[in-house]
Order: sequence, then structure tokens, then C-alpha cells
Amino acid sequence: MTMAKTKKIPLRKSVVSNEQFPKKQLLRIAFNKNGEISIDPTGKAAGRGAYIAIKKDEAKLAKKKRIFDRTFQTQIAADFYDELITYVDHLVEREKLANVTYSIDEAPEI
Repeated sequence: MTMAKTKKIPLRKSVVSNEQFPKKQLLRIAFNKNGEISIDPTGKAAGRGAYIAIKKDEAKLAKKKRIFDRTFQTQIAADFYDELITYVDHLVEREKLANVTYSIDEAPEI
């Protein structure tokens, strides 16, 4: 009798809250050798990675505390943080929409 193997869920720590989350609930920020920082939705971009929870307050706190400046020990432009906040807002709203169901009567007109 073999037991079904439970799949291990990879956990990562958010650099903002220092809380552990399943990797799928986090957004990776990549910092490459050329000193470029980018949002990495695939989680596979080259370079060092840091994770942030996909929550609006975490993105705002990252900007306020300039978290990635410290994490990657470099000066990061404020507009990167603004882009990050916008991106996280977008992901949060998409997640809400994914969980919305309409009855046929209330479905929006297409």
C-alpha cells in the first residue's frame, strides 16, 4: 500500500513583512548584473530575486521604506515603486474578478 505523496509547496519570505507565503502568492522583483531592477511575473528572470506579497499595503510600504534600495544595496528610482504599486493593484483587482460569478441575468453586456 503506497501513500499518495503530498506535493511540497515552495515558501518564500516577503521582504516587506518578513512573512512566509507560498511562492504563488508572491511577486518576484529581479535585480540583474547590469543593475537593472524589474518586476518578474514569471519568477524566472536572471539575477537576484526578492519577493513581495501581492497586497496593496505591502507595495505602498515598500515604497515608503524604500525596501528594494536596501535589499539590493542600490539607489532605485521612485517611479519603479510607483510602477510596482500599479502592477500589484492590477493583480489584486484581477484576483477579485476571477472570484466573481454572475447569474445570466446580471451578466454585463458584451
